[in-house]
Amino acid sequence: MASYQPLKEKVAGESQTRGKPIRCRAAVSRKAGEPLVMEEVMVAPPMAGEVRIRIICTSLCHSDLTFWKLKEPPACFPRILGHEAVGVVESVGENVTEVAEGDTVLPIFIPDCGECMDCRSEKSNLCSKFPFEISPWLPRHKSSRFTDLKGEVLYHFLNVSSFSEYTVVDIDNITKISPAIPPNKACLFSCGVSTGVGAAWRTAKVEKGSTVVIFGLGAIGLAVAEGARLCGASRIIGVDTNLEKFDVAKKFGVTEFVNPRNCGDKPVSQAIVEMTDGGADYCFECVGFASLVQDAFASCRKGWGKAIMVGVDKPGAMLNFSSVEMLHCGKSVMGSIYGGLKPKSHIPVLLQRLVDKELNVDNFITHEMKFEDINKAFDLLAKGKSIRCVMWMDK
Repeated sequence: MASYQPLKEKVAGESQTRGKPIRCRAAVSRKAGEPLVMEEVMVAPPMAGEVRIRIICTSLCHSDLTFWKLKEPPACFPRILGHEAVGVVESVGENVTEVAEGDTVLPIFIPDCGECMDCRSEKSNLCSKFPFEISPWLPRHKSSRFTDLKGEVLYHFLNVSSFSEYTVVDIDNITKISPAIPPNKACLFSCGVSTGVGAAWRTAKVEKGSTVVIFGLGAIGLAVAEGARLCGASRIIGVDTNLEKFDVAKKFGVTEFVNPRNCGDKPVSQAIVEMTDGGADYCFECVGFASLVQDAFASCRKGWGKAIMVGVDKPGAMLNFSSVEMLHCGKSVMGSIYGGLKPKSHIPVLLQRLVDKELNVDNFITHEMKFEDINKAFDLLAKGKSIRCVMWMDK
C-alpha cells in the first residue's frame, strides 16, 4: 500500500502554528436536524496531555446522525460532530511523549490510558481514569478548544470532533498507526468497522462453526458479519426489512436472510428459532432499538445463547425482561461498546489483517466526496443510500 503524502506546504506550515490558535474550516451543527454550517473556527493549541491533529479525511457514522437530530440532553449546540477520522499530529501539549509531530494517528472515542485497573485488565475496555461519557468537553481539562469567529464556545463530540480541518484530542484517545494505511480505509477503524468486528471477535468471542444472527444490515451489522466470518462462523443470518441490503451483505459473509415482514403471523424470533433448530449461538442487535434487543434475546438458544447490544438507542430507552425468563433460560445479554476493543493494542491487530487482505474494508466505502459536501453525506445516510461516506479535507 502506498503511503499518503500530505501537501508539503501544509507540513512546512505546521511548525509555524505550534502553540498558536489555528483558523480553519469546520462543519458546525447549530440546531438539531438542520443542515451543518460550513464556517471558519478557531482551534486552540493543545493543553497538557492533548494533541492537535490535522484531519486528512473523516467518515460519517450513524451516531453522528443520531446526535445531529437529538434535541434533549446529552445533545447540545453549537457542536462539532464527527468521530471517525484519520489525521496527522500538528503539535502536542505538555507531557505527551507517545506521539510526535508528523505521526499518523486515529482519534478514537474510547479512552485507553493503559494505567488504570480496567485498562490493564483483559476483561474490559472501559477506562476508569476517564469513564466514557457523551460530554461537550475534552475529558482531562473539562473545557473546549473550539470557538467561532465571534468567540462563542463550540462543543466537542465523543472526544474527537472530526468535522473540522483541525481538532484537539486527548492522548488517551489517540492510537498511532502506519502512514502506509490508505486514509479512506484507516478512518473506518475509528468506530464502525472496529465496533462490529470487535463485537464478534472480542465481546461475543464467536467460535468456529457457530450460528450468528445479525439484526440490522447497516455498516455496524455488516462489520459484525465480517467479524463473524473471520471467527469462522458457519451460518451468518442477516435480518432486515430492506431487501436491497441482502446482495451487499453477501460480500461480508452473510449466508442467509430473514425479512421480518415475510414471517406471516410468526414473530421474527420464532422464525429464527425454527430455522436454527432451537436458536442461534449469538444474536447481535445493530440498529439501536430496545425492541430488537428483545427479539435478539428471544432468538438465542437456551442454555448458552448470547444477545449482544451494539446499536445505539435514544437516551432513556429501557429493556424489559421477566426475572423468570432470565432465570430459566440460561441466556446472556451483553453490551458492546467499541466492540470491546482496547484501541492501542487491538487496532494494530485489525490493521495488520487489513494489510494481509484478510479483512474486507473496501465494500464499506460506498461514497467519497469533498468535506464541503458533508450535508450530502448526511442526506445519503439518512435515506439509507450509503454504508460509509468518506469526506476528504483537501480534495
